[in-house]
Amino acid sequence: QVQLVESGGGLVQAGGSLRLSCAASGRTFSSDQMGWFRQAPGKEREFVAGVIRSGENTYYADSVKGRFTFYGDNAKNTVYLQMNNLKPEDTAVYYCAAAPKGLVSGVYDYWGQGTQVTVSS
Repeated sequence: QVQLVESGGGLVQAGGSLRLSCAASGRTFSSDQMGWFRQAPGKEREFVAGVIRSGENTYYADSVKGRFTFYGDNAKNTVYLQMNNLKPEDTAVYYCAAAPKGLVSGVYDYWGQGTQVTVSS
């Protein structure tokens, strides 16, 4: 059974930092098969970061460029999202997801349970 487990969310003041982790079990994924999404209250889920195509640069949503960093540790089957200079508009539930055929397929077969990130002003 494949599981994705996120951790690292919490409450932080604006300008602060958090690092989210997503550990996969039950199947091995490479970093270019996993991505981060977020969903704020009343808004649609949006893609935040991930390697869309193997060998290419990491894609970041415009709203997080320069502040968030996506990276993976294939040996640990884990991906991370380092979030710096957080803003209140970053408040959302953050999800990691896995696409066995790669993010370019747009088909995410596995999702984590989500971790809440709340940024106070």
